[in-house]
Amino acid sequence: MSSTPIADHALLSDRHGAALVTRAGSVDWLCLPRFDSPSLFGRLLDDTAGHFHLRPAGGDAEVTRRYLDETMVLQTTFRTGDGTVALTDALATGAGADPHALGAGAPRLLVRVLECTAGTVDVEVEFAPRPEYGLVHPLITVVPGGAVARGGCDVLALSCPAALTVCGPTATARIMLRAGERATLGMLHRTTSEPFPAPLPAAELDAALTETVDAWRAWSRLHQNYQGPWRELVHHSGRVLQALSYQPTGAVVAAATTSLPEEAGGERNWDYRFAWVRDASFTLEALWVAACPDEAYQFFDYLAASSAGQVHSGADLQIMFGIGGEHDLSERELGHLDGWRASRPVRVGNGAWSQRQIDVYGELLGSAYRLVEQLNPDHPGATAWREFLTACADTAARRWRETDQGIWELRGQPRHFVYSKLMCWVALDRAIRLADTLRAGDRVERWRAAAQEIREAILTQGWGDTAKSFTQAFGSPDLDASNLMIPCVGFLPAEDPRVLATIDAVEQRLTDDRGLVYRYRTVSGAPSPDGLAGEEGTFLLCTFWLAHALALAGRVGRAREVFERAIRHVNDVGLLAEEVDPAGGELLGNFPQAFSHIGLINAAWAIAEAQRRRGSALSPAAG
Repeated sequence: MSSTPIADHALLSDRHGAALVTRAGSVDWLCLPRFDSPSLFGRLLDDTAGHFHLRPAGGDAEVTRRYLDETMVLQTTFRTGDGTVALTDALATGAGADPHALGAGAPRLLVRVLECTAGTVDVEVEFAPRPEYGLVHPLITVVPGGAVARGGCDVLALSCPAALTVCGPTATARIMLRAGERATLGMLHRTTSEPFPAPLPAAELDAALTETVDAWRAWSRLHQNYQGPWRELVHHSGRVLQALSYQPTGAVVAAATTSLPEEAGGERNWDYRFAWVRDASFTLEALWVAACPDEAYQFFDYLAASSAGQVHSGADLQIMFGIGGEHDLSERELGHLDGWRASRPVRVGNGAWSQRQIDVYGELLGSAYRLVEQLNPDHPGATAWREFLTACADTAARRWRETDQGIWELRGQPRHFVYSKLMCWVALDRAIRLADTLRAGDRVERWRAAAQEIREAILTQGWGDTAKSFTQAFGSPDLDASNLMIPCVGFLPAEDPRVLATIDAVEQRLTDDRGLVYRYRTVSGAPSPDGLAGEEGTFLLCTFWLAHALALAGRVGRAREVFERAIRHVNDVGLLAEEVDPAGGELLGNFPQAFSHIGLINAAWAIAEAQRRRGSALSPAAG
């Protein structure tokens, strides 16, 4: 059973696949060649599922970590009684100076460089690949410069400067370093259908690391210009979102992992390594603040191709796709894995792919409106995305009266969720504003009529007199944090008494002792609407939504307090999971979670804008 705290991990990405590295210097999660590939190292979910660790012998060391400035290259420093060694880890992004195509030439290469800066340090190397989520125990052969591991369809070439000892499917070594000395290791991934790989020389690995550092810095310096409060955290979150995007298609994964639970030992364990239309749309909007995305065309082209014919035929838009555009994401359980802290089952695939969630049209049109300057109508792919977005608006106008599973993908009976109706209104509101760009002026009158019907339905059926708040669904007494988006999307002004009452209700009745926000809570004694046993933590995204709404309402001091509460849960290298355990404050859920970093970016921006407006109002020149 894996028990390392989720917050003890750091992310590596080449924008094709991802790795997680622990504070102890162990790669406990690695999926190549894609984010959703079966893991090569999977100790994150089971102690027997593989790892690759480099750590001082004896294990007694003071550890500090950081990402190198403006990069997603990790540096872990171990201070022992005898000396200090720095470990630099990266998934190589490949050569090329084009910051618009970060990761395009990724060689599927993990680079690990040890540098002794003081004294002497004896480093243990343990290479234990277990492809296919631990099912495959590969054959390891020592070769000049390292070793080659073959098992299943995967071939791994390990570069190691020290003599290796092989015992079954594991290779070990010791590296003694003195001050000023360094050792470079690497692991190259290939499949059995590709040319057989050999260990790469140290000079080539060092060059790959340098190229990766340079590539991330070039991208950051070209794209990142946010200058508001929490600037470094916003910029870093922008890099995290970029790291969670799949370079070949522009898809964005919701997180880099599967089955990290919403409750330790519980069953709310899902695979998040897919592209949700909602999450990816929100990601592009957040990158508009944090990183000026180049990927707008690519993303909309990806969605237009992935959904080929769905919306145009009048069918629902599938809510999520594989990162290559795959439709069938059927869910299955991996019974041979114990799960993180015995949180079972471990799942791959995600059964929510077949759900109806009508809010997705609003997120799509919202991101298109925010990114309209990047969507040049003369682009070669313009016809496809114009037709796609127009069809999405038509579908929202036609289907908004229907029930769905909602933003939280509840696996119970479909309902009339207020948030889903709200986002159908957003789809139509933004389509009207984009009508010229979409060349859809003939539809505006019909869209405007539908938007007005939705508005009236939300205001009359979405408000609960007993709850004194907008509620989760028409006729429901329950609160839902997603209604904090009502002022954020411009449906009602934040100063509207109904919005202020909803903000107050969330603060008073939907928060834990730390002031962090739950997604929803059912009335006392009612079963969970998702049909699963157990509880879940507070949602970081929802907490950032509260800060965002407070800023729009002019309660800037309160907004900053809520924001600061949420970012206290950023780990030592600036990463957030999905939830926080209300009992112990520990991070829970898949990691790092795009939604949490999206919320952070947008809330920081909203607070910055509120402070700017307040400053302008107080300025003598303002009058």
